[in-house]
Amino acid sequence: MRIPRDPLSELPRQSGPDSVVDSELGTPPERSRFYLSVTAKFWIAVLLSILWAWMTWVLGRKWVLEMADVFGVSTAYFLFIGIAVVPGFMNAFLVASLLLDNRPRFRRATRSWPGVSILVAAYNEETNIVQTVLSIANQHYAGALQVIVVNDGSTDGTVAAVSQLHFPWLEVMDLKQNVGKANALTKALERVQHSITITIDGDSYLHRRALQNLVLRYMSDPPNTRAVAGAVLVRNSRTNLVTKVQEWDYFHGIAAVKRLQSMYQGTLVAQGAFSAYDTQTLRDVGGWPHTVGEDIVLTWAILKAGYRVGFAENAVLFTNAPTTWKQFIRQRQRWSRGLMEAFKLHWQMLFKMRLTTLFIWWNLLFPYLDVVFTLAFVPGVILALFGIFWIAGPMTLAVLPLAFLVNWLMYSIQKKMFEKQGLKVRSNRLGLVIYVLFYGLILQPACVVGYIQEFVTRGKRWGTK
Repeated sequence: MRIPRDPLSELPRQSGPDSVVDSELGTPPERSRFYLSVTAKFWIAVLLSILWAWMTWVLGRKWVLEMADVFGVSTAYFLFIGIAVVPGFMNAFLVASLLLDNRPRFRRATRSWPGVSILVAAYNEETNIVQTVLSIANQHYAGALQVIVVNDGSTDGTVAAVSQLHFPWLEVMDLKQNVGKANALTKALERVQHSITITIDGDSYLHRRALQNLVLRYMSDPPNTRAVAGAVLVRNSRTNLVTKVQEWDYFHGIAAVKRLQSMYQGTLVAQGAFSAYDTQTLRDVGGWPHTVGEDIVLTWAILKAGYRVGFAENAVLFTNAPTTWKQFIRQRQRWSRGLMEAFKLHWQMLFKMRLTTLFIWWNLLFPYLDVVFTLAFVPGVILALFGIFWIAGPMTLAVLPLAFLVNWLMYSIQKKMFEKQGLKVRSNRLGLVIYVLFYGLILQPACVVGYIQEFVTRGKRWGTK
């Protein structure tokens, strides 16, 4: 994906002081003649997913009996449910929900734009921080702006680099000693002047309408919204095969899951790389917790307080992804630790009666699914290559059409969004093939290690984001 450098287009005009406009079309939004509520969409998707899981159960009975001859009945069902039934339900739910999704257009009274405070956490970002700040300057945001670059004890020239920039809204908070990203952001929160706080990573680049679209989505969502996640995509996707594969993960998987969760009124991770928060809510929950996965733990705290978290799929920020498999594995281990931290600190979320509770239980199943995939399915595929079909056999190939269907659907949705933003999806076929067929072979074992680390490791420090 290329990053356009053209200036921000004109803000939407209003026909009257209280008029509501569609930010993309510039005309009053029209209500659809046929309206399907979010709750109705949810239960339609659930019923279709249950039907798919039931079909998987019926068609897979022979497979279970064959595995039972080798491993025993209990183990066979344990593997079958983790390999086929639960993933089948999840994929079916994802497809059904995306097909039913009709993203609400921006609606806001264009009388004024709110002031925003942007916190840019930086640790040894000498080579990136200037471009990050300049991308903020290129937004031409119409409201009041405050940008605080929080230098968390960097040992390079991060402070010197950003000090060369002279904008009236820019300030540097130089922490001489490294205190960790969460603590650095919480300290900067004390200086925030505006009602909306936005976090941006120090090696990122904002698309020209990112800030506008993020704030518009925040203002357009239901009144109980207290955070909105932006869309984070890979900036260095042309570096090597590692970044090529991650481009599809961010472009497809992560974006689709956030879209799905926000559709049912509760995005589970407002990532620190680019998200907007209600400043008072941040202060009420004590800022960012000193955890490995501070963004997921913070988001769950906001949800537990009864608020909603949204997703702005067209508020695009490009960030640098890990460039080696070692860095990538460390990143996903950290994310897995963050999930475990969220469950440990906010286990009450499992029993809140709201649509997104499904996704909390969904996440609770991830350790089980990752363990089954790592310790059973992967070895089963290896054995199948030598003609031993104890776990994986010819029937396993039946999941490939569904995998391609899911990815085609996500690609189509994301491509439309890109076109509206003036972006172009660049060719990356090799990365897509590796992502669809082999990505899980690296990702899920890394997640398993991350789950284990959370219970045997106590250190909390800046790691690969």
